[in-house]
Amino acid sequence: MDVLSITRTTGNIVLSRGGVIRGITNWGTFLLPKPARKQGAIYNQGHYFILRFDSSAQTQHAVRRTLGLDPRMIRYSVVKMGSKLEEIADVAGKAEWESQRTT
Repeated sequence: MDVLSITRTTGNIVLSRGGVIRGITNWGTFLLPKPARKQGAIYNQGHYFILRFDSSAQTQHAVRRTLGLDPRMIRYSVVKMGSKLEEIADVAGKAEWESQRTT
């Protein structure tokens, strides 16, 4: 499964560089907000997952580079949750989202 492989690769980058994985949430397949083009193909659906991690800026750069070069990734985001331990101490490992799922 592509999602498992992408998640494993990304997680290994974080762990091998001294980062910490807080949690992984698999949201499943949903319609994209708008059609997306990648390598000449048009995609209407995408598989959403969240990998919550703590790491250095260099590790985040390596994660962004890896995801950007992976042809299986249509789009990705890396979101900074905070700069200090006090800001991120209560951030849960699981991210909830309620929506209608496509089949």
